[in-house]
Amino acid sequence: MSDTPRETPQKKGGLIRSSAIFAGLTLVSRVMGLARDLVITARLGASQTIAADAYYTALAFPNLFRRIFAEGAFAAAFVPSYSRKLAAEGEEAADRYAADALATVAAATVGLTILCQLAMPWLMYVINPGFADDPAKFKLAIVLTQITMPYLPCMAIAALYSGVLNAHGRFIVSGFYPTILNAVMLAVVLPQHDPVRAAYAASIGVVIAGVGQAGLCWWGASRTGGRIRLVRPSLTPEMKQMIRLAVPAAIANSATQINIFISGILASQVDGLRVWMNVADRLYQLPMSLVGVAIGVTLLPRLSTALQKEDHDDAQTAMDQGLVWALALSLPAAAALMAMPVYLIDGLFTRAEFVRADAVATGQLLFHYGWGVPAFVLLRILQPAFFARQDTRTPMRVSLISVGVNVVLGVTLFYTVGFWGIAAATSIAAWISVLQMWTALGRRGVYRPSATAIFKVGRVAAASLVMGGLLAVAAHFHAVLEAPLRGLPAKEIVVLTLSAAGLALYPVLLFSFGGVTVAEARALLRRRKGDTAPRAADLP
Repeated sequence: MSDTPRETPQKKGGLIRSSAIFAGLTLVSRVMGLARDLVITARLGASQTIAADAYYTALAFPNLFRRIFAEGAFAAAFVPSYSRKLAAEGEEAADRYAADALATVAAATVGLTILCQLAMPWLMYVINPGFADDPAKFKLAIVLTQITMPYLPCMAIAALYSGVLNAHGRFIVSGFYPTILNAVMLAVVLPQHDPVRAAYAASIGVVIAGVGQAGLCWWGASRTGGRIRLVRPSLTPEMKQMIRLAVPAAIANSATQINIFISGILASQVDGLRVWMNVADRLYQLPMSLVGVAIGVTLLPRLSTALQKEDHDDAQTAMDQGLVWALALSLPAAAALMAMPVYLIDGLFTRAEFVRADAVATGQLLFHYGWGVPAFVLLRILQPAFFARQDTRTPMRVSLISVGVNVVLGVTLFYTVGFWGIAAATSIAAWISVLQMWTALGRRGVYRPSATAIFKVGRVAAASLVMGGLLAVAAHFHAVLEAPLRGLPAKEIVVLTLSAAGLALYPVLLFSFGGVTVAEARALLRRRKGDTAPRAADLP
């Protein structure tokens, strides 16, 4: 996992190869995260205990700020500027810029953390107004959230060093460091059997893991030869420019997170709904992390460098590749989640304190998040096209509209059709955002998909539809499939078998329909460090 000494940020192995490295490491983290959630839901339950809702509140609140500021706005403002400075002025100037940025973001997030901890008793009335009817749950949620808040500055520091690594074409540490959280959480929660004690242990584990994650990213950046010294915060002209870019980027990146946060406010009115949403979140955000985030993280420095060199052909090729591969991997995920949502949750999570009724409710949410998955992923692909051009205002406007749509629809559907309306509103808002971004890029002539890309996307959709249909039929007849397995954990075996079958079948369908050819897949796998940028012919 070592990163060799410093190199200039050229196109090392191409966009898809870098994305594959990042996605592979993210997959390890997500599998461990699934194991973590299996243990936590079994220990804490869902609608049966106060500990579960309180803990997931404590996890969600610092994560909200982390995703908006540390990994969202800061990355969008810092990475393009750092990449340009590295390419135009060299390592020393880039190091000075990174040092000032580190001081600024650390000071801001530490201050925000302290403020939130002091104000938490009052903030909890805003975060979870429904908890006020249960004093014990309300108090526990306050204490646990105060414990977890220091995770925010740790992640801000990790995001900076991760951005430095990404700008140098280094994605191993960036992809691996989330795994630390899952490993620590498993270690501290497994020995616990009382739900409240388990919630305290998990909250403390979050902070321990945050320190470890920041330390790993610092080590990784140091291995590249980075000399990012500790300096006093100073609002230099460059930092003021970064802040000016970060503010609209924060709003742009916050749409999905604010939508989830608003959903959480509604969720506080139903016992267990926060847990159901978190479990559904674990599954539907898997493709967003593996595909959207992986390609988005590698796409931003690639586009920034291409635009710095005025290489518009490479920028077009990168966007085409990102688009097609994003849909090639997210559409089948959406099809699978919609094909067997309840059976998937029941087979994976129903045990101990997490009962069958919890699985049914979670499955309903998962279905409606499922058809929003391609939109969540596409947002991660389209945003870099604006950020690389230092346009953070357009995504900001799009996000504001998305939040407004989600608030109106979320409240309306929650009180008319039921709790699953929260998920439907989030998915609708995401698709509206995609449509707005797509229209803006096309109107400005910045990006229009090539004919080849459009052709490939149609074939990908057909392959995904067939796979989803077959999984739906198999899930419908699950009793027949489980019958020969009496005496064994039949549900678990069948769910895992169907999932594995879908994973094995989809590539066959994809090749058969022509979404990707075998030669194209081999060409991508043959890429090695030092290869030139991907060509149009490399498009899947």
